[in-house]
Amino acid sequence: MDPQSSAPPTDRGWLTHNLRVLSGVSFLQDAASELLYPILPIFLTVTLGAPAAVVGIVEGIAEGAASVTKLFAGALGDRYAKRPLIGLGYGLAAVGKMLIAVAFGWPLVLFARALDRFGKGIRGAPRDALIVEGIAPEARGRAFGFHRTADTLGAVVGPLLGLIAYELLDQRIRPLLVIAVFPAVLSAVLVLAVRERKRTPRAAAQRPALFANARELPRPYWRVVRILAVFSLVNFPDALLLLRLHEIGFSVAALFLAYIGYNLVYAGVSYPAGRLADRLPKQRVFGVGLLFFAVGYLGLGLTHNHVLAWITLCLYGLFSAFTDGVGKAWVSTLTPSADQSSAQGIVQSISGAGVLVAGIWAGLAWGGDGALPLLVSGTVGGLMAMGLLLTPRWHSRSAP
Repeated sequence: MDPQSSAPPTDRGWLTHNLRVLSGVSFLQDAASELLYPILPIFLTVTLGAPAAVVGIVEGIAEGAASVTKLFAGALGDRYAKRPLIGLGYGLAAVGKMLIAVAFGWPLVLFARALDRFGKGIRGAPRDALIVEGIAPEARGRAFGFHRTADTLGAVVGPLLGLIAYELLDQRIRPLLVIAVFPAVLSAVLVLAVRERKRTPRAAAQRPALFANARELPRPYWRVVRILAVFSLVNFPDALLLLRLHEIGFSVAALFLAYIGYNLVYAGVSYPAGRLADRLPKQRVFGVGLLFFAVGYLGLGLTHNHVLAWITLCLYGLFSAFTDGVGKAWVSTLTPSADQSSAQGIVQSISGAGVLVAGIWAGLAWGGDGALPLLVSGTVGGLMAMGLLLTPRWHSRSAP
């Protein structure tokens, strides 16, 4: 048992300084990112004249760039200080948003999105490892749920600001791209408030090989990795869901409102879902999330009704709430404390590579309205949900 987790968690014990600061950092960064996200497909296809397939390719390649980075950043986070990696990641994300603001061709948007996601890849695993530092395994569901709530509240505030600015600025998209830069820069600055315990310096000859610890990760962990890897192949970027809404007649303002509704559900349910995952098998909670994934994809693939599409996207928010933080907590309880960053990095890297593949195949198969890839992914997601809900429980173990 980890010494830091020998005492049972209290209502205050899990809400550490780093959890609060990193939640604030994520709030600001997500406000910037999600201000851009609803309008990026329209910016690419309408303002810059790119074909629909480019939306999937841009988002898929951006996630692919992040996936490779996550693997190495996770391993480096267990070997060196985590805070510089986190700061660099948020800094690169801010630079990426600056480049999008001045882009007049989709190749620069592709490069900027890749840089943004490259930053996300650098910061993700070290940040998640610092989040669980000092928090007992029995409380990690609520800790990640709290972080996802703060993160996703930024995804509510960002689109709200974007919608207001869009109406006040004569429905022009480019000024919104400039506005998004400011919270992104503030998030990078706030990383300075993160605390990290100093490590005792070790000679280079005494340090293990970069990925040596990965080979020692337990078998249940690798089982979860395989499940998440397969699922990622049908979980294409949400930008394509927003493109689907636009293609069935949603205006820019309606897209903002739909995305705000999705994020309100995501933010509101993330913490309760995390608490539930501290009480029930995380495998089951994650499986429930995949059911909502199937409902979201199948519903959006079948309907052209705007009210039903809006409701379906809100239900899709339950998928994110029941899987994002829960998945990270699930991984954290299956791995030793010393390997948290590597373990999270491997999962995020493999999942990101799957999203790259999903974004490319879904973009190429999009056709006139995107119904086919939505129906295929929704069906696979539903089958995987039933598998997780009906198979015997996989026992987690407290990190040693």
